[in-house]
Amino acid sequence: MNQILRKSLFAALGLFLAGGVLYAQTESGLDVLESQNFSPLRGKKVGLLCNHTALDRRGRPAAELFNRAPGVELKALFSPEHGFSGRLQHGQPIPDDYYAGVPVYSLYGKTKRPTAEMLRDLDALVFDIQDVGARFYTYIATLGYALEEAARHGLEFYVLDRPNPLGGDVAEGEPLAEDIRHFTAYYSIPTRHGLTVGEIAQWHNAHARLGAKLTVVRMKGWKRKNLWKDTGRRFVPPSPNIRSPKAALLYCGIGAFEATNVSVARGTKTPFELFGAPWMDGPRLADRLNALALPGIKFKAARFTPRSDLYAGLSCGGVRLLVMDESAVRPVDVFIHAVCLLRELHAAEFQPRWPEMPYVVGSRDFETLYKTGEPADQILQRLHAGAAEFLKTRLPYLLYE
Repeated sequence: MNQILRKSLFAALGLFLAGGVLYAQTESGLDVLESQNFSPLRGKKVGLLCNHTALDRRGRPAAELFNRAPGVELKALFSPEHGFSGRLQHGQPIPDDYYAGVPVYSLYGKTKRPTAEMLRDLDALVFDIQDVGARFYTYIATLGYALEEAARHGLEFYVLDRPNPLGGDVAEGEPLAEDIRHFTAYYSIPTRHGLTVGEIAQWHNAHARLGAKLTVVRMKGWKRKNLWKDTGRRFVPPSPNIRSPKAALLYCGIGAFEATNVSVARGTKTPFELFGAPWMDGPRLADRLNALALPGIKFKAARFTPRSDLYAGLSCGGVRLLVMDESAVRPVDVFIHAVCLLRELHAAEFQPRWPEMPYVVGSRDFETLYKTGEPADQILQRLHAGAAEFLKTRLPYLLYE
C-alpha cells in the first residue's frame, strides 16, 4: 500500500498509525501535554488530581507519566470518589494511600477539599479525570472544590481536558436553582450539561468569581457533535456502575431514580440500563412508555434480582431501556415521563424522597408539579426552556466548535 493511500485510509477511520501503536482521533489534554514534553509544568512542584481514567492514548497512567516528566516534581496525588483505582462502590469512604512513594490524598474521606497541609509546597494543581456528562456525578464537584482551594492558596490550576461522552451539543434538564448546593448538586447547570471538564472549570471560575490562575490544556480532534463512539478512544469505566458509554448516557436520566424507592439495577450486570422494584408492573409500564414513541429509545419489560444495593436479593419487575439512536435519545425526558406514569400506575407504592429530589431535578418546584398532577409534557416544557437558555449563556466558556 502506498503512503498516500495509507494516510487516506487511516484519516477516513479517524485514526493514524505510528510506531506500531494505533492512536485515537481525539487527543486528550494529557496527550497534548505529553506532546509539549510537559513544558508548561517544568520547574514546578505539582499535585495531580486523577484516577484510573487518566490515561494517555497509549494507555499509560498520568501518575506514571508525571512521575518521570522532565523538570516536573510530582509531590502529591489526590483521588476522588471511587478511589485512585476507581474500584470502590459509590458512597464508600476512601482512605489516603501511596503510589510509587508519592502520597495519595483522598478527597472522599475525612475531607472533600484539599487542605492547606496537602497543598503545602505545591506550585500547581493538575486535574485529569474522565467525567460522564451529568451534573450529579461527583467528579465535577471535586473539580470545583479543588479549583476553589487552588485560588484560595494562590496555586496555578491546570485542567487536562477530556471528551464529554454525551457530546457537547445537547443540554437537558433545568439548571440547578441558586439556593441549592450539595456535593451532587454544585453548579447551576442543567442535568445533562454538554460541557467538558475544562469548560466547567472556566464557567465556575467566572461565575463564582474565584480569580483562579486557570489553564485548560485543550483536546485536539474533538467537536461538540462528537459522542464517545466518535472519539476513537477506548472507554474506561469511570466508576464501577458506569460500564459503557450507553450507561453514561442513560445515567443522566435513570440516575435520578436514586432519589426514589426504585432500583437503578446496581448489583446487576447492566446498571442504569434497567430500573424497577418488587412492586412494579414492568409489562404495563413498558407498554405505556413505548406508546409515547420517545425518540431514539424503546422499552422492554424485564425482571431482575440485584445482588447488592436497593432490593438486594429480591426479584424486581421493571423496564429495560433499549437505545436505538444515542444521538436522539433524551434520558431526562425518559425519567420525567416514567415518574409521571409511576405516579399514575403505582400511586401507593412509588415514593420519591423529596429532600433529595432537588439535587437531581434542579429545583424544589418539581415536588409541587408532581403532587398537583401536572402532566409530563408540561413539566418538560419548563425543563426544556431552562436548558435552551443555558445553551445561550454558556457560549463564552466553550472551547470547541
